[in-house]
Amino acid sequence: MELLQNISESLQKGDHLAVAELTNEAIKQDLSPKVILDDGLIAGMTVVGDLFKRHKIFLPHVLLAAKAMYAGLDLIKPLMIKSGIKTVGKVVIGSVKGDLHDIGKNLVGIMLKGAGFDVIDLGNDVSPENFVETARREKANAIGMSALLTTTMPGMKDVVDLLKKEGLYGIIKVVVGGAALTEEFAREIGADAYAYDGIKAVETIKSFIGDA
Repeated sequence: MELLQNISESLQKGDHLAVAELTNEAIKQDLSPKVILDDGLIAGMTVVGDLFKRHKIFLPHVLLAAKAMYAGLDLIKPLMIKSGIKTVGKVVIGSVKGDLHDIGKNLVGIMLKGAGFDVIDLGNDVSPENFVETARREKANAIGMSALLTTTMPGMKDVVDLLKKEGLYGIIKVVVGGAALTEEFAREIGADAYAYDGIKAVETIKSFIGDA
């Protein structure tokens, strides 16, 4: 449908005003909020994510596209809640205790929201207790943790250990990422996966939910 294609293309251009206007038009035409989300907003953000992955665009462009995506999401979210439409899944994200870096974590959040996930962003300097308690309370599918500093990386194992203690390990999946991390480190601490960027995080968490 041309209207949904226009939403997607406007989002790709980072034009938040156009996305809001077109989303409002789609709502007036009684299009399902899920159709607007899937075929308009997510379709556009998928293209943006792919271009970013292939280094065809860079972070400033992604942030503009994210602003445009949120302009549309804000309009359809009340309708989705009213209609009882479920999101793809729910993910709790944050930078671990002692780590104040959040650019990478924010980008992962953008990509997850752009893929249709409900994202609870705890920010930075997040304690293991906060990660686990929030994930339990919100019935999250996964916890996504970020660390840029090698000195804060052990905090990720603390979260995994607490999940084990609370009997939630394996039920709530753990995905870790950050500049200093490796696949080997993720395995050593008992994380379910290592994601080197936002696109990989989306693919990984989607695969976990598909396996559930």
